[in-house]
Amino acid sequence: MAGPPRCELCGARTAPLRCPGCRLTYYCDVSHQKTDWVSIHSHICHLLTPVLGPQPCFHSEKDRKHGKEQLLKRQESLIALALSTAQGFVWAGKPLEAIPAALQALRFSSRVFGSGSAQLVPIYLLLAEASTGTGHLQQAAKYLSQAQWIILQTPDCSAALQSKLHRGLGLFSIAEGNLDQALYHLANEVYLATAEFGLKSVEVSGGYLNMANIFFHQNKMDAANSLYTEVSSLWHDWLLSFLQGHQQVLQAQTEASPFSEDEEGIEDGMTKAQREEGTRVLWAVLKVREQGPLQHPKETVRVLHALAMIHYLGLDLAKARELGMKAFDLAKQLPQQDSLETIGHLLELINAQFSHTT
Repeated sequence: MAGPPRCELCGARTAPLRCPGCRLTYYCDVSHQKTDWVSIHSHICHLLTPVLGPQPCFHSEKDRKHGKEQLLKRQESLIALALSTAQGFVWAGKPLEAIPAALQALRFSSRVFGSGSAQLVPIYLLLAEASTGTGHLQQAAKYLSQAQWIILQTPDCSAALQSKLHRGLGLFSIAEGNLDQALYHLANEVYLATAEFGLKSVEVSGGYLNMANIFFHQNKMDAANSLYTEVSSLWHDWLLSFLQGHQQVLQAQTEASPFSEDEEGIEDGMTKAQREEGTRVLWAVLKVREQGPLQHPKETVRVLHALAMIHYLGLDLAKARELGMKAFDLAKQLPQQDSLETIGHLLELINAQFSHTT
């Protein structure tokens, strides 16, 4: 027999408020109801009834199998929506808003995949990051312990997932002020990400950036400068290669259909996570280059060029042009002006895209 409804947000046993939409979720007070609504419930209220409500009665094995498949698809869609919403809040610097959405993803993932599944690890790590961001370090430690336990129980766990765990542990150690422990975990993050994706992959850049920040605050400027340079180089080279590949695809499409004006999909091949990570990382490096003691004009040009490319690929043309012009003007002041041509080419692409969209 089911017990009394619990609060969707905090799990309190006394939850007298019920959502008038789905009529399936309960809250202990209005503040928790509003918090959940802002975070995730407004996006999934209409999706809950087909998943949590009474299921239809099927009269054949074929129909039952089809019904189970449809239910699983709905649950997986709900998990993906909740997880992406939570990640978006974290990227936007709103960890408090991320937590209800991440908890929703955790509930449904536990139901679909099982409480010990490796599918839960990214959610626990996201919850740990959000909890750290809100200053709840004890709760963050619990989430990290859950992620660690699952990985230890998963012999074939990928290096990519282990890398994410070490990033979470590194960020937690930074929040605790244990910088030596943080450097240990971040070095492991970079090592595992390199093993999974390659030495020159952008997936290792986050670990390098966090290590650089630690060295910067420890006044170890040579080490910090080297790592900041590595971060900007990884993204600059990757984006330049990506952009060249994109232009080749467009050229091939134009030759195949010269009257087509369809340029949609400019960002095809770059995931939202990659774009968000690259934007966050590169802006952080630019701040150091422009405002800190590690001002190197050549490196600043590289970062500005990379940011211009990533904004262009994300179709933020105004920002791309602003950053591209800034990179071009600064590059003209350098003794060696070998980057002027590639930056100028990017500005031509941006202007052409502007003309196409107006």
